[in-house]
Amino acid sequence: MSSEGAPAIKPVPVPDEVTAPFWEAANRGVLAIQHCEACDYYVHPPEALCPRCQTPDLEFREVSGKARVYTHTVVRDNVTAGFAEDEPYVIGIIELIEQERLVLVANVVNVGPEDVRIGMPLRVTFERLTEDIALPQFEPDGED
Repeated sequence: MSSEGAPAIKPVPVPDEVTAPFWEAANRGVLAIQHCEACDYYVHPPEALCPRCQTPDLEFREVSGKARVYTHTVVRDNVTAGFAEDEPYVIGIIELIEQERLVLVANVVNVGPEDVRIGMPLRVTFERLTEDIALPQFEPDGED
């Protein structure tokens, strides 16, 4: 049977032992970032040890979800299955306000690609991919 004409399915993150708490929080609509209790440093992506002080004393903490565009690109011709319907779309390096250079890669949504600017204030939102996975994304935040 041919799958021509059927929409391609987007890839879904697969949590592991280290990243599971991040995805569990996202599934509840909460952005939680690993935090080192020893040196008071946020760590993302999640690690087994703090990259700053090498302690394994890392816990996930809820963060505000407030951020800004650190940098971004507009995807107009994606070759990855499942994303063609979204074109054009913005992939951003998003800097959370909790710590300088605390960044994650996420889509910037609910805004035209031509309107996204470096420094633009953002807030987290979540796209439901499956019953168990919600993907953090960011949208413009008019509040500073």
